[in-house]
Amino acid sequence: MLDVCLLGTGGMMPLPYRWLTSLMARYNGKSILIDCGEGTQIAMKKKGWSPKPIDIICFTHFHADHISGLPGMLLTMGNAERTEPLLLIGPKGLERVVSALRIIAPELPFEIECLELTEIEQTLEFDGFRIEAFKVNHNVVCYGYNIVIDRIGRFDVEKANALGIDRKYWNPLQKGETIETENGILKPEMVLGPPRKGLKLTYCTDTRPTDTIVRNAEDADLFICEGMYGEPDKLQKAKEYKHMTFYEAAQMAKDAGAKELWLTHYSPSLVKPEDFMPQVRKIFPNAIAGKDGMSVDLLYSS
Repeated sequence: MLDVCLLGTGGMMPLPYRWLTSLMARYNGKSILIDCGEGTQIAMKKKGWSPKPIDIICFTHFHADHISGLPGMLLTMGNAERTEPLLLIGPKGLERVVSALRIIAPELPFEIECLELTEIEQTLEFDGFRIEAFKVNHNVVCYGYNIVIDRIGRFDVEKANALGIDRKYWNPLQKGETIETENGILKPEMVLGPPRKGLKLTYCTDTRPTDTIVRNAEDADLFICEGMYGEPDKLQKAKEYKHMTFYEAAQMAKDAGAKELWLTHYSPSLVKPEDFMPQVRKIFPNAIAGKDGMSVDLLYSS
């Protein structure tokens, strides 16, 4: 199960009813934050989640509405007596930007590691999941992210018995471990069926539509995508500032075969995103206008 909460849905500036861009996901005791705009801590408090156990913070890019909440977040983690290292992931220049922001958060009781993305597409492996970063098309270097949880095949009891595999090895084999015994090497593929469908969350914002986004969002269980403008007459403005309309996001979700689309990163001038959703759903029926605090538990299909 992957817990997902869209903490903030605003772009450019926070509003009384809409915090700036941020997403949090939790899986198997690990917490991942993507972007940390102003108000992220407040949104997190409202959700009832704590910043202390955050393991990884990914940044799409370094515009203020995506990173301005970081110094306060770091101070809160420090005040909560956090001692575990924190991994930050983002475009090239991350370490320089974070160092500058830390002028107002200089003393922390934990280490910060900065991992700068250098490739057009880059995969980072962690315990039980992976993060896939892919470059998008904004007016500064910007990345989208996938959080992917693979799922191994079912354990075949009949095959294990037929091979005479001792029961004490069943559990580690089911976890994907290779075991060396007196009688030879036991490999997971000896007793596991074909891989089952796992979970995939795709998140991208501040970009024009690209084929790279569609390819990376393919078959996503949840595709969270920028919808800066809902008004049909704002297409030219979206092109000029390298942003996206609701309708372009819906078309990408359709092309990618995503299960569900949540729109986010609204323009401050967009007061009621829901007003434009009937037209959006004509393109992609399972589209939702995201709201601050919107949550879902993504579950395995079988």
